[in-house]
Amino acid sequence: MYHVVLFALLTACVLADVQPQYYSFSPAVGSGSGTSYSLTGEGRITAVRVWEANNNYIYGFQFRYGFIWSSVVGSKSGNPLVMELYDDEAIIQVSGKYAHYLQSVVFTTNRGRTLRAGQPSGHSFNMYPTHSQAELRFISGRVHGAITSIGAHWGVVDPAVNGTAGH
Repeated sequence: MYHVVLFALLTACVLADVQPQYYSFSPAVGSGSGTSYSLTGEGRITAVRVWEANNNYIYGFQFRYGFIWSSVVGSKSGNPLVMELYDDEAIIQVSGKYAHYLQSVVFTTNRGRTLRAGQPSGHSFNMYPTHSQAELRFISGRVHGAITSIGAHWGVVDPAVNGTAGH
């Protein structure tokens, strides 16, 4: 009986170990000075706002999860650029350029649409999930006047939590 229990436990451990990894993290880029932030919400991101001033640095971010807008990270300096996502559309890539501040950012969706903000100068970065069905869940980084760093957190969204039917 002991061997049957041991065999069952070992089998369960092996099966648990081969489950796919649905969450991944793209490490932050940028100078990283200032105060840390984390822009999170419940469910799928359904819209993005990015504030840039004079086609320059990225000053602020805001995501809408379902029908609820998050608080603003950074500041509302300059003009907001907005992209509303369609049903079943998700952000699958975050790219751009950075120096001391985040110079530019591009959010790309699984439908090939993009939201571009800022001035593309500095060091390039490109972030994407390691799992093919994952999407952007939230971002984190640092802010000091403008955004000084950004990291991306990826995962699979539970469709029962989305709450955007009829959007």
